[in-house]
Amino acid sequence: MKKIMILGALVISAMTFAQTTKPVLEQEGNLVKATYHYDNGQIQQQGYFKDGKLEGSWVSYDTNGNKKSIGEYSNGEKTGKWFFWSNKSLSEVDYSKSRVAKIQSWKQDALAKN
Repeated sequence: MKKIMILGALVISAMTFAQTTKPVLEQEGNLVKATYHYDNGQIQQQGYFKDGKLEGSWVSYDTNGNKKSIGEYSNGEKTGKWFFWSNKSLSEVDYSKSRVAKIQSWKQDALAKN
């Protein structure tokens, strides 16, 4: 039964990846800018690679183009402050060597509106 479950998970994963569009890659100095899109054409996420590892700022968006997260990578590891938005909250997560060091969250009613 366990083997059937694993096989099923692999088949579903393969189908999911097969439906993903390929990223648009652009050389910018010693970095490669990668832009991934949803099927509707909106940007899904955008960031950089250096020597095959995630590097610099990465931003993720929902299917409507609203920002979901933003953060930094250094040599393939999450580092510094990352911000995650949802419909009702904003979370700030501090990373050190890809490990969560601290989390702080605010509910929408506590956030300042412009």
